[in-house]
Amino acid sequence: MKTKGSGLTKKIIAGKYKGKTLKLPSKTTTRSSKTIVLESFFNTLQFDIVDACFVEVFSGSGSIGLEALSRGAKRIFFMEKDRDALNTLRENIAQTDSSACEVFGGNSFENINSVLARLKSLKEDAYFYIDPPFSIREGMEDIYDNTIQLIASLPTSAVRMIIIEHMSGLEIPSLIGKYSVEKTKKFGNTSLTYLVCEDME
Repeated sequence: MKTKGSGLTKKIIAGKYKGKTLKLPSKTTTRSSKTIVLESFFNTLQFDIVDACFVEVFSGSGSIGLEALSRGAKRIFFMEKDRDALNTLRENIAQTDSSACEVFGGNSFENINSVLARLKSLKEDAYFYIDPPFSIREGMEDIYDNTIQLIASLPTSAVRMIIIEHMSGLEIPSLIGKYSVEKTKKFGNTSLTYLVCEDME
């Protein structure tokens, strides 16, 4: 994943942009998803995301959203507040189809309404992939509480499914607002939890 003198990178695994090299922000403010986690996620939803909208909250480099785009998602919404990460994200987007990507800079907890308004204007729902910084980081002690509140606030009309990437030691409530846990997959110290609207079960 790392080459001398060029910083951290990772490649798009499959689809239209397979093999494209994505830069990763070389900062402690962002964290790249493990390849095994990414592969499991896309194996689970590989056919469902085709022609769907996809929201990557806490985007970082955008590796999840751009992988979704490569595999057939029609529009990606990226949310990231870190300035360096945003620059890297835009460089990565430029290697793919930038016309299918929308970037929302700033605090995700504040900007979520802008994304929801955009989805409503397009008359679309979306997959929400939420990968907050681990709460063990300094200044991130409330990150999961805020994330749970964000999920509870999402209108069901905008949501096809919610996926949270989180520390395995964190117990996600079985019910968050109108969304219930469908399943959780563990990958060492990282887990993926899938939530769906209760009415969809």
